[in-house]
Amino acid sequence: MRIVRIGGQSTELHGAGEIGAKAANLARMAAFGLSVPPAFVLPIRLCADIIEEKAHAQHDLREGLSEGMAFLESATGKRFGDRRRPLLVSVRSGAARSMPGMLDTVLNVGCTTDAVQGLIRATGRPRLAWDCRRRFLESFGQTVIGFDLAPFEARCSELIASEGVASDRELDGEAIERLAVDEQALIEDRDDGWLEDATVQLDRAARAVYQSWMSERAQAYRCLQKLDGLEGTAVTVQAMVFGNGGLASGAGVAFSRDPSTGASRPMIDLVLDAQGEDVVSGRRTPDSEEVIARALPRIDVEITQVLKRLEREFGDVQDVEFTVEDGKLWVLQTRAAKRTPRAAVRIAIDLVHEGLISPQQALERIADIDLASLTEVSLVSAGEPVGSGIGASGGIAVGRAAFDSDSAQRLAASGEPVILVRPDTSTADVTGFAAAAGIVTAVGARTAHAALVARQMGKPSVVGCKDLKIDVAVGRAELSKATISEGDWITIEGDTGKLYLGRGETVGRRPEAELAEIARWRSLAKKQEDDAAAPKASSIGAA
Repeated sequence: MRIVRIGGQSTELHGAGEIGAKAANLARMAAFGLSVPPAFVLPIRLCADIIEEKAHAQHDLREGLSEGMAFLESATGKRFGDRRRPLLVSVRSGAARSMPGMLDTVLNVGCTTDAVQGLIRATGRPRLAWDCRRRFLESFGQTVIGFDLAPFEARCSELIASEGVASDRELDGEAIERLAVDEQALIEDRDDGWLEDATVQLDRAARAVYQSWMSERAQAYRCLQKLDGLEGTAVTVQAMVFGNGGLASGAGVAFSRDPSTGASRPMIDLVLDAQGEDVVSGRRTPDSEEVIARALPRIDVEITQVLKRLEREFGDVQDVEFTVEDGKLWVLQTRAAKRTPRAAVRIAIDLVHEGLISPQQALERIADIDLASLTEVSLVSAGEPVGSGIGASGGIAVGRAAFDSDSAQRLAASGEPVILVRPDTSTADVTGFAAAAGIVTAVGARTAHAALVARQMGKPSVVGCKDLKIDVAVGRAELSKATISEGDWITIEGDTGKLYLGRGETVGRRPEAELAEIARWRSLAKKQEDDAAAPKASSIGAA
């Protein structure tokens, strides 16, 4: 089996059908000089064999991992699991078509206790080293061995309370070390050799990522998005860069244009002192622009420049995941951004005007949108808002409150529109997203994977409503002294992030100017087809 190398001295380019769209784009970025951590890819064709446990699959997997790790060690000058200069890696998925958040990722693989000591030696940062260890235990425990995260979360909450701080980000190195030790105690009865063996960790993580292809949420997403023809996922193993090394570091997601409205301005979310899962999982609300400007004064300029370049290279709006390590920007992923239908139309028109695509390409990109039903909905009257959050997907939604996916599907089946109200945005709720008219969360980011899925489905969404207190077990939420029970009517405004009680009155407006331009493109394309066919018809008549 042949692996594909990315970065280092390699300039190999391969198609998305072989190594997945994520890895194919990663290789392109490395080839044209962006700062991309080196990586290698196990191909999509191995996925089915791993899932079916074919005799040769485990041998091919181990051979590919061994060859790939030798490449990464050479490219980075580090050694996997070493006590002096340890190499940690992420193990990521990647199908031929983007499936944001539906497949698994394992971070900080190789973080044994020997590697922790090596990180302390190499960086002089005990907090960073132990934070990587506890993050690895959480990621591997949940993804690979199916351990419930609740005991981890409970222990972390207890420690935060006992230390008198607001979040785990404020815990010092000694407290983080205790947290890692406590988390290991919670999970070590599940140890069958992986806790202190980096090679076993890597093998099991790669198999888990392949097997996530058949997870319930992945199958549901492929069904909803008509992606049943995809053959599987690749596995990308990439050298870790550390966004959790302090306030000169962080992890984020950026869009080259607003994927909700289509406005020609970048949208950047960054969480300082964090790793990528903190952002894309929706479990943390990003830091404010003011906080980021103080910590990393030039990073927004650098990210904006990268976004512009990627738009030119790929000819479409880009969704970029990145890490900042001690002030240095690393690009981890880029893909065509999921967007609302109204954003898709505006973006297509703008890209034509800017000369990045032709009218014919624009028509192909919006071919699946029902233009006859495309409207921009606004509120006429709804009273005073009872709360607000971050507008993650534009539009107005009015419906009955539901607090889990099962309730959302049950209420929707009765013919009523539903607003799914959740503590955070999780891609496990994809069936609830499909049933709902809109989505609200107490925490999260507009760039989280679940927000991406909401936009792709055209569902208005408001995230990060910090005053929203939800009790899923009893089906009730508190917001500004108001109580919202399951089945109560609420209204959300996905552009402004505002929430209202009751059924707001709405009005729709058709984007006539945009629709007229699209009609002109279609007329021109039809004329060109007719002109091309005319000589053929004359020739047939003459013959």
